[in-house]
Amino acid sequence: MAVDTSARTATWTYVDGEWISGNPPLIGPVSHAMWLGSTVFDGARWFDGIAPDLDLHCQRINRSALSMGMKPTVAAEDIEKLAWEGVKKFDGKTAIYIKPMYWAEHGAPFSVVAADPESTRFALCLFEAPMNTAKPSSLTLSPFRRPTPESAMTGAKTGSLYPNSGRMLHEAHGRGFDNALVRDMNGNVVETASSNVFMVKDGVVMTPVANGTFLAGITRARIIGLLRQAGFDVREVTLSVEDFMNADEVFTTGNYSKVVPVVRLDDRQFQEGPVARKALDLYMDWARSTHGTDG
Repeated sequence: MAVDTSARTATWTYVDGEWISGNPPLIGPVSHAMWLGSTVFDGARWFDGIAPDLDLHCQRINRSALSMGMKPTVAAEDIEKLAWEGVKKFDGKTAIYIKPMYWAEHGAPFSVVAADPESTRFALCLFEAPMNTAKPSSLTLSPFRRPTPESAMTGAKTGSLYPNSGRMLHEAHGRGFDNALVRDMNGNVVETASSNVFMVKDGVVMTPVANGTFLAGITRARIIGLLRQAGFDVREVTLSVEDFMNADEVFTTGNYSKVVPVVRLDDRQFQEGPVARKALDLYMDWARSTHGTDG
């Protein structure tokens, strides 16, 4: 039987000491990751010769592995070096997504359900992915919610959390929206299905306080810091759906697209606001002034 190792865009993956093009078959039907979900990943971006906060993403993947009961096998600084090595395999014309990953190959000796940390494997995948920075987005309130730390591995960037986000997106797309505004089990807004979220009211910038139910992202933290340095009043607080419906401006942040203005939340229309534009300008100015082009 032929194996399809193609990829949708130009792709290179480092695994077991070598770089492989396309989509190499790495996980089999008896692999723990395949049937019991022991996968973690992270995602950084390369564009215009820079990879902002790449070091922080490489550090977080190792923390995620530990949270999932796996054993990180590559030091964060070595993952970073490999990423720059991989970037050089591309033509430099298109933005790249940098995705380090760990997964377990076997179950633990005491129970197949738990991952065996000694079977942890590592791969680093890079693929071309154009930036959608500043492309306006629409949101709808999702009927689905984020789990609590007691019920899911919310402290890790794990693949097992993403089917929940996937159903949020399917449901939102089915009603004509780009993304979904998501609540926690207490009914407070925490994020969107795929990014962190901010709102502005009377000049004050607010974002849901990190409460353990969602990933408080690296780009989120960077935007908070840059806006504060620029003189904005930025607050991490508990926010309701009503707060967002009454906001002057809404925008999202995430590694994939950096800063995205929200122009619609259900029946409420928004303008592309000045804070979102300023946040993106501040981010790009910081990224270009503090990150080199050769790793």
